[in-house]
Amino acid sequence: MNVSRNTTIATAIVIAVSILSYSYLHRFQYSESNNITVKGLGAVDFKSDLIVWEGRFSAESLTLNEAYDRLSRDRQIVKDFLKQKGISDKEIIFGAVSSSERTKRRYNDDGKFIGEDFVGYRLKQSVKIESRDLEKVELVSRAITEVLNNGVAFYSESPSYFYTKLQDLKLDLVSKATEDAKTRANIIAKMGGASIGDLKTAQMGVFQIVGQNSNEEYSWGGSFNTSSKYKTASITMDLTYELKN
Repeated sequence: MNVSRNTTIATAIVIAVSILSYSYLHRFQYSESNNITVKGLGAVDFKSDLIVWEGRFSAESLTLNEAYDRLSRDRQIVKDFLKQKGISDKEIIFGAVSSSERTKRRYNDDGKFIGEDFVGYRLKQSVKIESRDLEKVELVSRAITEVLNNGVAFYSESPSYFYTKLQDLKLDLVSKATEDAKTRANIIAKMGGASIGDLKTAQMGVFQIVGQNSNEEYSWGGSFNTSSKYKTASITMDLTYELKN
């Protein structure tokens, strides 16, 4: 009974597609251009090959010299920690030191603001790691509490993941999307008793990169995921072919 029912449904679908294809082709047969436009999709899953991890640390003191001495000590603690975890000198990038004055707001007995008092200096510095060894840097980012336990006021950001061969990947996706569009055009034309002729126009759609197995939404301007190690890249191609009856 199920086989008969499935056969009936499949037959109905084929008939419906045939009618739609004929109607589509018939409409273009009398049009001025007699073309068919189809959209193709190219997609591929891949793993990032570059990781970037950043953090910041700071030191405070009443005098600028003392604050700088503390920051220098903390910088050495951070550097020693990174090298102990297998990070090489060429992978470690320290940013410029920034400074700011710390103040405390002052109020009178009625709660009205009457000014600010100088309470010291705060110096900040960033550190960044760029590496092809993703797993090694991931371990470093998770073990940063060791630096905190040494008295360093350190703030760690989540790692960012990139792919260094995006241009090659994009060209491969364009090829896949073009092939997919041509296949769709051939199927539609064949169902209507026609065939495709010369390619008239080709337009590339938006290049998208999203995390695998995520609910990340596609964007009209293109998505570029940097939070996931494993990603999915996709691109669309709109092709217009001449129809031959």
